[in-house]
Amino acid sequence: MTSLLCIIMISLTLAGSAYSMPSSPSQPTAKAFADLGANVTLPCRLLSKDPMIFSTISFRVKWTKVADDEALNEDVLLSMGFHKKSYGSFDSRVFLQEHDSEDASLIITNVSMDDMGKYRCEIIDGVQDSVQDVTLEVQGGLIDGVVFPYSPPVGRYNLNFPKAVQACLEQNASVATLDQMFAAWKGGLDWCNAGWLNDGTVQYPITKPRHNCGGTKNGPGIRSYGYPDKQISRFDVFCYASELKGRFYWLVQPDRLTFDEAVQACLDDGAEIAKVGHIYSAWKLEGYDRCDAGWLADGSVRYPIARPRKNCSPTEAAVRFVGFPDKKQKSYGVYCYKADQ
Repeated sequence: MTSLLCIIMISLTLAGSAYSMPSSPSQPTAKAFADLGANVTLPCRLLSKDPMIFSTISFRVKWTKVADDEALNEDVLLSMGFHKKSYGSFDSRVFLQEHDSEDASLIITNVSMDDMGKYRCEIIDGVQDSVQDVTLEVQGGLIDGVVFPYSPPVGRYNLNFPKAVQACLEQNASVATLDQMFAAWKGGLDWCNAGWLNDGTVQYPITKPRHNCGGTKNGPGIRSYGYPDKQISRFDVFCYASELKGRFYWLVQPDRLTFDEAVQACLDDGAEIAKVGHIYSAWKLEGYDRCDAGWLADGSVRYPIARPRKNCSPTEAAVRFVGFPDKKQKSYGVYCYKADQ
């Protein structure tokens, strides 16, 4: 009887040991820095040096954005073997780096100010779990502004240099500098139509080389047409809009509007119909997101998507361009802009 009691006590002790085995200790919070609109990698690695213990293909990796109130934590990415899922505003723009079998680092693309904060990486295999925190700080990047390509209602490649300058001014912007273009290209701007810059050059940014955009033999970069004649040559233009000094918003209306009705509706609300520079600044610098196409001051119809999703720019964050429709069409709403007083 005594022997049986001893065996039972030993068994319970071993079982208790198995269930109380501590996880690997959390590491001090690391820091990562990113420019607005750029990509960033948040480091996370298994603490063990034994390459046989861990593989991102075999075990569970969970990334979470941590809030002061745990109830407000945001799921970022969950990886279980070959199955990976991203969530919310991170959907389709976060990936595991997986450079080797111990690497669970997170790549975030098109970083926004909303991405700033603390992130937690949990590597879970039930034997040797690991928890690591990383704080992401987002820097201004593009000098608190945004570069965007612009062509007028009459179509592409219709602006000489003086008209390009005027076109940007009319959209609450200025012609971009080469430095601003370079920062935008580093942040992921890819555009296959050449446009004026403020030094009188004509260039365009390519992040994904392809046949009809300067060829595949040249790597990513800014392609240049040099210094064309400012009066005779016709191209598009790259404009630069700075942060807003007012409020950009969708005007809630019971009915769709013609262009003239859209202009008047904003005036009736104590505002003006928004310009193209306004929508780009709100989208890029403030993370404005709305899946409703609306009139803008130049007669174009656009909508800003900061969180790509089905039926709303599913593959990328962007200001989507619908076109320059007949201004008498009652098919769209309107975006307004109210300047600070």
